Amino acid sequence: MAEILALAGANLLSPMVLCFVLGAVAAVIRSDLEIPEAVAKGLAIYLMLAIGMKGGLALAKTGGGNVAASLAMAVALSFTLPVLAYAVLRAMRALGPVDAAAVSAHYGSVSIVTFVTAVEFLGARSTPYDGILVAMMAAMETPAIVTGLLLARRSLGASAPKSPQRRSHLLREVLANGSIVVLIGGFVIGWAAGPSGMKKVEPFMVDIYNGMLCLFLLDMGLVATRQLRSAQGLTARLIAFALVMPPLNAAIGFAAACLLGFGVGSTALLATLCASASYIAVPAAMRLALPQARPAIYITLSLGVTFPFNVAIGIPLYFAIAERLAG
Repeated sequence: MAEILALAGANLLSPMVLCFVLGAVAAVIRSDLEIPEAVAKGLAIYLMLAIGMKGGLALAKTGGGNVAASLAMAVALSFTLPVLAYAVLRAMRALGPVDAAAVSAHYGSVSIVTFVTAVEFLGARSTPYDGILVAMMAAMETPAIVTGLLLARRSLGASAPKSPQRRSHLLREVLANGSIVVLIGGFVIGWAAGPSGMKKVEPFMVDIYNGMLCLFLLDMGLVATRQLRSAQGLTARLIAFALVMPPLNAAIGFAAACLLGFGVGSTALLATLCASASYIAVPAAMRLALPQARPAIYITLSLGVTFPFNVAIGIPLYFAIAERLAG
């Protein structure tokens, strides 16, 4: 238990998370700290391109069997998990349709930091896992954003007549959205370039990535806290949602891992991916594609509630269940 608490503390005290806290503190004390809108959008585009290229590179490095089935499962999970989250939020009457769509996209995508924490947890216990999980993580980044934007656009155009032509136009609008183009395009570039090609851009896409992430989360802390002051903010229902969805999504991940025949380590990692909530790629995409949604809600739920829950409680719990299911 002491080791788990130490691991949780180390991640919660990482520079990236602390930058988010700094932004929140600056907003609370009403500092004049400000990141220009053009710079914030530039950071979001950079992060999405870098995440996409890293994912494509991971796919290029992946070998072995069951790759197609595993990647297909990852994409299917990322497309469908937001629908479940959206249904829960609307059934709870916790949010309006646009905010619910934005939040649901976060709970269908993945948190890279949570995944890394789970990998370190497995390493401390000498538990191996399949390399395909890295590619699955990359494959689960983008589909949830597509689903979230489809749900939002559907609600925004609810008064318009439904027709095959309109649905086709809606799908094209979402897929042509800048955030989707950058993520998918980056993924294809990383996969096509491979390790040798990516070395040419490694100083920009890899070496300074964490620094850029710090600036992005600093801005998100400012935006979230300032909007939280003028919004209704977090309710008990929303906090309950952010604590209930990780185990619920993890249960779906366990079922998927059993279908794929994964071992203990891979089962625990897939459950962790399903249970995690993105606070990097999806907030960046929502900031660009769905500006009417409130960052105060979606970034605080994913980063402020779900992330610490998974690090402190969720990962050990998912590992214990995986041992019983796959051990």
